[in-house]
Amino acid sequence: MKSVFVLSDSTGETAEKVVNAALLQFGGADCDVQIFSRVRLESEVEKIIERAAGLHALVVFTVVDSAERELLWELCQRLGVEAVDLIGGLMAKLSSFLDEQPQGVPGLTHALSEEYFRRIEAVEFTVKNDDGAEPRNLPRADLVLVGISRTSKTPLSTFLAQKGLRVANVPIVLGIAPPIELEEVPPERIFGLTIQPEVLAKIRQARLVHLGMPPDSSYGVRDHIQREIAYAQEIFRQHPGWPVIDVTARAIEETAADILRITRQRALRA
Repeated sequence: MKSVFVLSDSTGETAEKVVNAALLQFGGADCDVQIFSRVRLESEVEKIIERAAGLHALVVFTVVDSAERELLWELCQRLGVEAVDLIGGLMAKLSSFLDEQPQGVPGLTHALSEEYFRRIEAVEFTVKNDDGAEPRNLPRADLVLVGISRTSKTPLSTFLAQKGLRVANVPIVLGIAPPIELEEVPPERIFGLTIQPEVLAKIRQARLVHLGMPPDSSYGVRDHIQREIAYAQEIFRQHPGWPVIDVTARAIEETAADILRITRQRALRA
């Protein structure tokens, strides 16, 4: 059986996937693929290449540091080991194309992978905690958005979740106290959302038409809307630590940018 040694200064996952994908093109050829991850020391490299030489193995490597790649090539040439550099040639081309030197930091791909899964987890959390669905989870949220119906809570929550933040949103309903769990959330994580009554009335009237409901339903009546907004404003006044953002005629991206800016400023002052 022939052997392929996959050598990496990080996890080796990228090189392993490439090698296995390539092997599929050879009808399941009998090949032993061995992974050597997080190889950083010269003594480790020498032992692996010596072992590869003894087995007449092919060495496939992903090493981002140029000095370490040169060492690998020298060892392979001296010991007569065939080798493939999966990333060096591409980085050289990109360096020339971008007119910029690579960072040479091992593990960046893995870090990106962790960031991807963190965002997935944030989106799942946000979906499960939309519209006050799970009040017990409020203390676990990175951000909590509070506002009356149709103040962009859900789309704003989803947008922020795509940036890796676990977001919950809580509706304010006229005459009903917010969930007690909201008091357990540090005030710097909570944002109030408000909107001008005439704009909200138009939005809600369009919603009523879409739902096939009577246009004189209290949901879309301006007097009722004003009472809702006043009730929400009273709750916001009781919590002076909550920044309140007016979402009237604003894109989701604009409101999100304000929330992120305020959050960063608070973190710097902490």
